[in-house]
Parts: sequence; structure tokens; C-alpha cells
Amino acid sequence: MTPLSPSQLKVLRARGLILALVPLAAAALLETILLPRTELPVGLAAAPAVILALLLVLAMPPRRYRAWAYDVAEDELHVQNGIFLRTHTIVPFGRVQHIDVSQGPIERRYGVGAITLHTAGTRASAVVLPGLELADAERMRDEIRAKIRQDLV
Repeated sequence: MTPLSPSQLKVLRARGLILALVPLAAAALLETILLPRTELPVGLAAAPAVILALLLVLAMPPRRYRAWAYDVAEDELHVQNGIFLRTHTIVPFGRVQHIDVSQGPIERRYGVGAITLHTAGTRASAVVLPGLELADAERMRDEIRAKIRQDLV
């Protein structure tokens, strides 16, 4: 199995930082407005928020990054992910109806994107593989499209 682009780890850390800003801001408000009016110790709100922020930015992204892997076989894509519950999805190219390559603003900053394979059916009809270098995602899209066209001929 192939790991995701190393730049995806930076994306995950940036997302963790953005998510951590909410509890950090709430803790800052509590520390500056409410806690001075009480006899509670300084840092009562800040300490848990800082610990949560460290977990979101430093501890969880490497675990989430290592949980993803993929493999492109002759006629199917294998996608594996999950920290606690491991999922291995196999997408036969013959079932693919269309393919998207996408990037959000954070992904654009780090040069990565996601490829989404939309398949026939209703359950799990879209399989997303994030964290690919944009050129690799576009190349993979073109190769899968070429294999689909070969099957039609």
C-alpha cells in the first residue's frame, strides 16, 4: 500500500490548529472575563484548552496520516483508512461513473488534493482518497479514465 503525500500531514496539522482555535478562544474569554471575578485558580480554563490544542495539532495528525494508504491495481483501487475501525474499500474501475479531483484552500496551500470516485449504487457510492500530490491525483484520474474507456471498447 502507498502512503499519502507527506504534505497531507501539514494539512491535517493546519486543520487541527483551526479546530483548536475554538476552545483556545473560549478559554481565553473565561480566563480574562469570568475567572478574575471568582476565587478559582488562574489557568483552570486555559490548561485543558492548551492540552486539547496540543493533541489536535501534534498528536492526532500523525496517527490520522498513518491510517491512510492506497494501491492502484490493474482494474481496481484499494483505499485503506481508519484509526480504530480499519476500512479497506475496493473500487472496481468498471463501476466508476465519474471522477473528481478537488482541493480546498488548505490543500491548495500545500499542493495536495483529493480524488473522488463516484460509482454506481447507493451505499458508499463515492470513495474519497485525500492527500495526494495534485499532479498524482490528476494522473490517477486520467489513468482510471483511460482504463474505463478500454473496458468500453
